[in-house]
Amino acid sequence: MSLLRVGPLVNLLLPNLRLIMSRSISTGTFKNTSPLNYRGGNRVKPIDSVGDEQAYEPSTGRVITTFACSGEKEVNEAIQSAKAAFKIWSQKSGMERSRVMLEAARIIRDRSEEIATLETINNGKSIFEARVDVEISWQTLEYYAGLAGAMAGQHVQLPGGSFAYTRREPLGVCVGIGAWNYPFQIACWKLGPALACGNAMVYKPSPFTPLSVVLLAEIFTEAGVPTGLFNVVQGGAATGEFLCKHPDVAKVSFTGSVPTGSKVMEMASKGIKPVTLELGGKSPLIIFSDSDLESAVNGAMMANFLTQGQVCCNGTRVFVQRDILEKFTDEVVKKVKKIKIGDPLMEDTRMGPLINRTQMDRVFGFLKTAREQGAKFLTGGELYTPEDPKLKGGFYMTPCVLGNCRDDMTCVKEEIFGPVMSILPFDTEEEVLERANATTYGLAGGVFTRDIQRAHRVVAALQAGMCFINNYNVSPVELPFGGYKKSGFGRENGQVAIEYYSQLKTVCVEMGKVESVF
Repeated sequence: MSLLRVGPLVNLLLPNLRLIMSRSISTGTFKNTSPLNYRGGNRVKPIDSVGDEQAYEPSTGRVITTFACSGEKEVNEAIQSAKAAFKIWSQKSGMERSRVMLEAARIIRDRSEEIATLETINNGKSIFEARVDVEISWQTLEYYAGLAGAMAGQHVQLPGGSFAYTRREPLGVCVGIGAWNYPFQIACWKLGPALACGNAMVYKPSPFTPLSVVLLAEIFTEAGVPTGLFNVVQGGAATGEFLCKHPDVAKVSFTGSVPTGSKVMEMASKGIKPVTLELGGKSPLIIFSDSDLESAVNGAMMANFLTQGQVCCNGTRVFVQRDILEKFTDEVVKKVKKIKIGDPLMEDTRMGPLINRTQMDRVFGFLKTAREQGAKFLTGGELYTPEDPKLKGGFYMTPCVLGNCRDDMTCVKEEIFGPVMSILPFDTEEEVLERANATTYGLAGGVFTRDIQRAHRVVAALQAGMCFINNYNVSPVELPFGGYKKSGFGRENGQVAIEYYSQLKTVCVEMGKVESVF
């Protein structure tokens, strides 16, 4: 029985059978045979395509599924299906939408081990991290379910008993385009506020990680959304272009690279569609000499090595005040050497493989340039071959710490998107702020210090949308997430995301006679 196609009989045996199923799947055994598009409440093969894609199990290098990329006709069918469902969903009260979303969150909780296992198989991150991602996902839906029933406008009293009010209304059919590093979680980040506001969504996951989002679509059908409210189309750039240019799409939310984000924005602009862009980063993490050293070291680890370093908001430029540089570096190197690399489905693994060979080659290209430009390899940065024979074809490398780094080095200026930390010394607060902001990115930034005044002063000066004091890479759903500069605009999460999935209507009510100047 395929993990991805759970029949009616299995549904009756929840949750224990699903837990047994997920635990029975070991590395190197999974292969998907089910359709990966989801339209009209069912898995379907696209009615037309623009080529095929293959998705891998990064830990073994095996192809685990081959699928057709959705063509223009299939994209149109998915959008029309969502458009019909929108007419039903948008007329429901916030409380009615809330109940359905809470039911979806409950199902995700019940099936969390199954979802996390599938995410690990397709993405390569450790099962430990995947479980956290799934937990954040159902929390996201619960959070926006709570806001769905609380959406309200404003009443404004005008002279003579007249008044005005505002209505927050849904946009229509929204398009979500996700990234491969957090496939299930990013889908929930986009879907939660979209559905809470009364919208429908057509979602395109990354072609590298097509599996788990289809599971999410099935869950929402089971939870009771109108048929077609959440549809999934698979594909790459061509499929994304059909989505962005479609005249019936009201909004596009994209997570991914800066070059692709620029193209999405350009395509959406032709139809005057609003966009939310969550793009790349090269974020600074500033460690002052008065920091709690153990916490600062742990923060730097969290800022660089989650999901094999494939995280857009990672603090990969670690600025360390010179008088603690040696001690800090020694402690970081000790910890990095202890990271357990291997089969991501094993409980004690903390670092799995990179997403694919292309990404691994890209990371090693950056490391080659770093060596040529004078960076010192303090640890790691090498191919890693696990002892387990079934993992020999996986895309593994040892986490890397670079010293002797300068601001003009390629490894310091450009986003590597791999497990590579660059350590740079600094002397003064003024100096480090100028250097930290000398980038076209502005997604995140962090500071470690015991001086609370300096902490607030530094984050106020950082040109970044998400800042951390004495911690890093914590993103509760209650907090808005998004960037400055080329890291994008708009926000995901938090109450403010409601504004990006709705539009405001003003209604002016005259209670007296109308006078005319004519």
